[in-house]
Amino acid sequence: MRILLAGAGGVGGAFAAIAARRDFFETIVVADYDLARAERAAAVDARFTAAQLDASDADAVTALCREHGVTHLMNAVDPVFDMPLFEGALAAGADYLDMAMSLSRPHPETPYETPGVKLGDEQFARAGAWEDAGRLALVGIGVEPGLSDVFARYAADHLFSEIDELGTRDGANLVVRDESGAEVFAPSFSMWTTIEECLNPPVVWQDGAWHTTAPFSEPEVFDFPEGIGPVECVNVEHEEVLLMPRWVDCRRATFKYGLGEEMITILRTLHTLGLDSTEKVRVKGVEVSPRDVVAACLPDPATIGPLMTGKTCAGLWVTGTGKDGEPRSTYLYHVVDNEWTMREYGHQCVVWQTAVNPVVALELLARGTWSGAGVLGPEAFDAVPFLDLLTEYGAPWGVQEMTP
Repeated sequence: MRILLAGAGGVGGAFAAIAARRDFFETIVVADYDLARAERAAAVDARFTAAQLDASDADAVTALCREHGVTHLMNAVDPVFDMPLFEGALAAGADYLDMAMSLSRPHPETPYETPGVKLGDEQFARAGAWEDAGRLALVGIGVEPGLSDVFARYAADHLFSEIDELGTRDGANLVVRDESGAEVFAPSFSMWTTIEECLNPPVVWQDGAWHTTAPFSEPEVFDFPEGIGPVECVNVEHEEVLLMPRWVDCRRATFKYGLGEEMITILRTLHTLGLDSTEKVRVKGVEVSPRDVVAACLPDPATIGPLMTGKTCAGLWVTGTGKDGEPRSTYLYHVVDNEWTMREYGHQCVVWQTAVNPVVALELLARGTWSGAGVLGPEAFDAVPFLDLLTEYGAPWGVQEMTP
């Protein structure tokens, strides 16, 4: 297996550090628009090499894959670049993995009722071409989407006979403090992506159809395990809702994120001021995207690990009828402590938790445990080998039974 890792930021760097401890691949080409950043990520292992790549250029992606005999392209950049990487991999005859699918576009007339172009629609429209080529595009294989989708497959196969709701719930008690000890605003994940998913109309699957709602709708307090505690969660646009119903029968699918009042206020203010826009504006003779400026003004999520404390939790709350015919309510989850990831890998917990799952998936593909062709989500594969290998990586998952 010869892997092209596109993107050497927070998640890409963590991916490289995790993969360096495994032996299922021959080489990894770490590529980034910033060659120096790619070189830093590649320096962790002699099997790695660095390259420069413009991820917006599908032809350049194809050329780099062919130059290095790449068999699998791992996409670790912002989802705005998904389609060039996706198409570039297909043209090169390489399999493809990403952690977030092609972008959505709200319905022009009824954005908070009717989906427009949904997350992943552009990729699923190309499924036939991938099948014809005998190549696999494994989409949404981060943590959310990704591990949450694996949990959905596991719940359907082993825990439930009928599923009422597949409810992804994400929460944390992470705090970032500056050198003086004062708490500061520093998002633990890409601010560009956070703005995209949190301000778009959230999608809900209900009784056989998708519909949209307003951002931050249907707030609920969810009690997260392992000391994190109660966190208010709200509806956010996310890939699980578009993936899970394609392979797992359920009456309802939702994604709710514990953003916190401060983050919601900031996001609403950015939207009011137009600073969430990706359309370029001219400022003193230079064209810039407001959202790019916002992201550039905040700390790089890859750098805040030493200043951060706490835990992050990704999980899936499943309700319905258990295999025994009785009502069941179960939360399958994965908690990661920032102190542990910093000590063991030198990467903060949110990017580490995102990066570990595609490494596990690639190892399963290398072994032949997982295989397929077309555009497939994690739900299309057996969950047990994935969860077993994740535990072997030192990141065990948990199950919490709740009152139905």
